[in-house]
Amino acid sequence: MNEARPLEPSADEMRTLVDAAMRRIVAHIESLPSQPAMNVDGATDYARTLIEPLPSHGSDYEKLLDFLFDEAIPRSFTAAGPGYLAYVPGGGLFHSAIADLIADAVNRYVGVCAAAPALVQLETNVIRWFAEIAGYPRGASGVLTSGGSLANFTAIVTARKALLPDDFLRGTLYCSQQVHHSFQKAANLAGFPYGNIREVPVDAEFRIRIDALEEAIARDRAAGWTPFLVAGSAGTTPTGAVDDLEALARVAKRESLWFHVDGAYGAFFRLTDRGRETLRGLEQSDSLILDPHKTLFLPFGTGALLVRDAHALRRAHSSHADYLPDMQQEDELVDFCEISPELSRDFRGLRVWLPLKLFGIEVFREQLDEKLDLTAYAVDGLRAIDGIEIVAEPQLTIAAFRLLVEGRDPEELNRELLARINAKKRVMLTPAILDGRFVIRIAIVSHRTHRDRVDMLLEDVRAAVESLR
Repeated sequence: MNEARPLEPSADEMRTLVDAAMRRIVAHIESLPSQPAMNVDGATDYARTLIEPLPSHGSDYEKLLDFLFDEAIPRSFTAAGPGYLAYVPGGGLFHSAIADLIADAVNRYVGVCAAAPALVQLETNVIRWFAEIAGYPRGASGVLTSGGSLANFTAIVTARKALLPDDFLRGTLYCSQQVHHSFQKAANLAGFPYGNIREVPVDAEFRIRIDALEEAIARDRAAGWTPFLVAGSAGTTPTGAVDDLEALARVAKRESLWFHVDGAYGAFFRLTDRGRETLRGLEQSDSLILDPHKTLFLPFGTGALLVRDAHALRRAHSSHADYLPDMQQEDELVDFCEISPELSRDFRGLRVWLPLKLFGIEVFREQLDEKLDLTAYAVDGLRAIDGIEIVAEPQLTIAAFRLLVEGRDPEELNRELLARINAKKRVMLTPAILDGRFVIRIAIVSHRTHRDRVDMLLEDVRAAVESLR
């Protein structure tokens, strides 16, 4: 180490730092199939022991790596592992980790095009590719975000500024009772009281009821409200339900509403023939959120927003300061600070661009088709278990089920069933409440989940069911 410049490692020191980390990273990834699907027993108590004051002096690098990989990282949900069938998994492609290393090491600023035009163009290409997948027209725009929450917020602000006056508090928004809670939170952060958000009932397939939506809009108009946005779901978190997006598009057009779609989990299934059929109408939306960290298997913190009208996105977010360079006026060039809330931002596009360029889109299409097949296989296996009821049939790769035993309280029984399945730690499942019913859900998304792990799931469910009879 250069004592005069302690923060500037030599070439050999840089190689040593990376090599030491890589030894542990490779061992960690290779062990994912055998790691417990979750390992959080006592983890909160352990976390309290880590509270410490600001360090005055440095620590040994090898010991810090040992602490991370032997102590801190294992005490968590193994969200990148094949047995993680909870919530909506994120795969964490290794190739994106390499991209992040490159992006962080070169540390180029991409908030303004003039600072790194070529790198901004690579990230803009990613948005163009996503628009192509979604069926959006030329002239669409968008931005990569940290996830669906920020994407929802940016979309709602864009719609609000496009359709409502500055005094917008009579504006109302519509969504299903099954929509991801980040939509309501984003609307509130965008300035709308929760009382302006209408949660519309769902049908037997957990899709928004079009008749109830139309009634709510008519009721609000009669009461002096200004309906301006309807949100459809392309794969809800509890059940994976896909709203009738074509019907929503017709309602939005007739009522002059902004049509927003939460496709964070489901939109990329449009790459497959089955998914494209299920998601008909998505391409008619005015805005769409996607989470590449879900169904493109990328690391957490990789979300995206697409907006059909690029000018609407820019009008909502454009601002200027004398110390900033001139912004781009040409359609093929983008200043991300002009179309999003962020001025400072990392070069997050590389984590998407590199794997898509390296593999091409067909590999991702094949992986998503496999997940659709695995989900159908899992549900068939569950249905064959005596006493199991499929409460939510899969529309994509999420399904929900419960066990019914005569004389047993269903909620108590299924809480115990879930605990016994998860206790083996080969898979991790999570619950949901559907029409007051406690159910167990499965979400098959990870690129590391294959037939062998689904067989383990079915084995563990069968064993848990038998133990409860």
